[in-house]
Amino acid sequence: MTTREEAIEYALTFAGSYKDAPFRDQNWILVRVRDGKKAFLWTYERNGYINLNVKVDPEWRDFWRNAYRSVIPGWHQNKDHWNTVILDGTIPDSDIKRMIAESYELVTDTPTKRIYEAVKRIPAGKVATYADVAEMAGDRRMARAVGNALHHNPDPEHIPCFRVVNANGECSGSFAFGGELEQERRLEADGVELVNGRVDLDRYRIKL
Repeated sequence: MTTREEAIEYALTFAGSYKDAPFRDQNWILVRVRDGKKAFLWTYERNGYINLNVKVDPEWRDFWRNAYRSVIPGWHQNKDHWNTVILDGTIPDSDIKRMIAESYELVTDTPTKRIYEAVKRIPAGKVATYADVAEMAGDRRMARAVGNALHHNPDPEHIPCFRVVNANGECSGSFAFGGELEQERRLEADGVELVNGRVDLDRYRIKL
């Protein structure tokens, strides 16, 4: 991969991505994510080569810089969180694509997204508490945020928030999708037994 077009074409394969030229200088073409309009790929020509700026996890930042001389600290961006990839033909396409993909993942990552992904991992016949989901999402302290995220669940068909109960194993008194007893009904259909509206956490709680 040595051209701007190749890099942009690959970046546009990611969900919600679009090309943007926000500056008067047409040398700069970005690829953003529609939700939030954050850029995960900056492209520009410098010193005779197309350069890509990609967001990077600080834990991987130096790995890439040490692996390739053509990966340097982000030019004109935060050097702790961005790398510049010089398309001089010395970096395999697979690694360039990996760096672009990692940039996309970092830009689109949000606590709410992590919460929904955690809830998807609760198997049928099991439950998790709000604190469990928060821990699975990376921060046990955001249990309250779990409740808020699940209340606004955009896809209850695939994000089974009915499998989340409070620390005592109790269902939500006002389950967001279907009324007060709907959560109990869904749990029972899932194979989870309830006694007086409460789940036996010792028996049904997911093991972290």
